[in-house]
Amino acid sequence: MYHSYDVAIIGGGINGASIAYQLSKRGKKVIILEKERLACQASSAAAGMLAAQAEIEQDGPLFQLAIKSQAMFPEVSNELFDLTGIDIEFVQKGMLKVAETEEIAFELKKQTIFQKNWDSNIQWLDSKEIREMEPALSPRVSGGIFLPNDGHVLSGKLTQGFAKAANHYGAEIRENTEVLSFLFEKGQVKGVKTTNGVIHCEQVIVATGAWARKLMMESGLNIHVFPVKGECFSVKTDEALINRTIFSDKRCYLVPKRNGEIYIGATMIEDTFDRTVTLGGIATLIERVVQLVPQIKDAEWERVWSGIRPQTGDGLPYIGEHPEWKGLFVAAGHFRNGILLSPITGKLVADLLDGKQDSLLSAFQLERKIEKAL
Repeated sequence: MYHSYDVAIIGGGINGASIAYQLSKRGKKVIILEKERLACQASSAAAGMLAAQAEIEQDGPLFQLAIKSQAMFPEVSNELFDLTGIDIEFVQKGMLKVAETEEIAFELKKQTIFQKNWDSNIQWLDSKEIREMEPALSPRVSGGIFLPNDGHVLSGKLTQGFAKAANHYGAEIRENTEVLSFLFEKGQVKGVKTTNGVIHCEQVIVATGAWARKLMMESGLNIHVFPVKGECFSVKTDEALINRTIFSDKRCYLVPKRNGEIYIGATMIEDTFDRTVTLGGIATLIERVVQLVPQIKDAEWERVWSGIRPQTGDGLPYIGEHPEWKGLFVAAGHFRNGILLSPITGKLVADLLDGKQDSLLSAFQLERKIEKAL
């Protein structure tokens, strides 16, 4: 059977769904091809932090991209709810990036000065002030940065919201359909071959996260995307223990959700697609989180999970067109910032397919040289 579309998007995660939403809203005939189920990998495992100013500590293309994307979330939240009835549970109570030693406090104070260039409401809080804001924090916390614009969402709901909104505008979603290879002709992509037949189109977007490298090898391009497993767990308390996200310099975070759960993560284990949750990984997180918030040891255990994040050699995502095959695009390698960057990624990729090139994207091109692996 002959199936023809304007655009085929490979990958039903957060960025594939966001791109589909933007393109279908512009009148494109779009199909999402997902080898398993929508949001079944990192997009549902993520804690949903919108930590533009906590995660990224210096100015540059990634920081600029993150700030722009973060500012889009209030509108995205309203749009998706109006179109689909899905509440992505957008919360913007701010975030505390805390220091547990005087040495780290010194470094964070320097970050505060830099961050104030972008948000004058950012504050440095000393040990007394930070516990006035979050009394459950340990006395070992010597201070921290209050980032009022950092927030969080439910990542699985955000992905489903984008996908359902894309479907509202006519996008087709085909789950349990794996893409096996590309169809090329005279320097142009012409579609993809899948486990459920051939899809014909003039534009293809690879948005398969940590799996993007393997698929792109089919096109002759070796992009440096590799998997990093993150293990997480959650607890519940009868009364709110914390009101804001707590982000530690040791890469431990606590994210309080509306339903009373607190998401706690995350380990970083490179070069594995094995999603097994290990006792050692969870034990390390428990030790870290009890040091930060001692009362959490009395919380009720909820669940554990893991996800596979897509990291790149230089820490920057790949967003752009293939240097040799016209019409073949990639949006992958967003690592810990996939949820945060999803609105801007959808918009910029849709612009690319319309022939508009944002100067900001030059840092994320596919053929860039990776000088140093992180």
